[in-house]
Amino acid sequence: MSGDILWMYVFVSFFYIISPGPAIFLAIYNGAVNGSKVVMVSALGNILGLMLLSILSVSGLSAVLLASSVLFGIVKFIGASYLIYLGIRQFCSVKKATSKKGERAKDVNRSLFSYFKEGLLVAATNPKPILFFAALFPQFLDTKLPIAPQFMLMTFIFMLFSFLSLSSYGYLAQKFKGLLSSINNVKWFHRISGSLFVGMGASILYIKNES
Repeated sequence: MSGDILWMYVFVSFFYIISPGPAIFLAIYNGAVNGSKVVMVSALGNILGLMLLSILSVSGLSAVLLASSVLFGIVKFIGASYLIYLGIRQFCSVKKATSKKGERAKDVNRSLFSYFKEGLLVAATNPKPILFFAALFPQFLDTKLPIAPQFMLMTFIFMLFSFLSLSSYGYLAQKFKGLLSSINNVKWFHRISGSLFVGMGASILYIKNES
């Protein structure tokens, strides 16, 4: 892979990653409600999910998914259902937020591993990265050179950008968590975040298999 092609890939990946999506909304929510440690753990789960999708792409399984409308539809449905579930959970959190007056909303009785799994599932069940890895990765490959090292480099860059992006969004959200000192603001935050997750889940159902 030449330097020019690599920089072009870096440019495309960067703007793809920083654009709003399910993982970013999750990072913003965790940053505002649960703090930076949860954001980092969730981001680690997310980039592991991306790595798994990249491995699928290398092995050719993503091409199978794209070729089969049924399999692709199943992946879409699972991803959409999980995001809608997260959204409904945020709506349910409105009652929890008002149960203890004067206290800031915070997820309770959850282990860090649960946030890790949540981040992994959001990435692994999102069909958009599958489309990215299967459709765009090959455009940047130099077939005259070994394929595996190129995939590893592109995957590492994608994972690095993803982790930095999610951490940055979460950090900014944490800086503005003072807005959640008001119970009324907490209620609206959960309603808005819930609506965003449900909306993202519904929008995934409209992603088409372009194969």
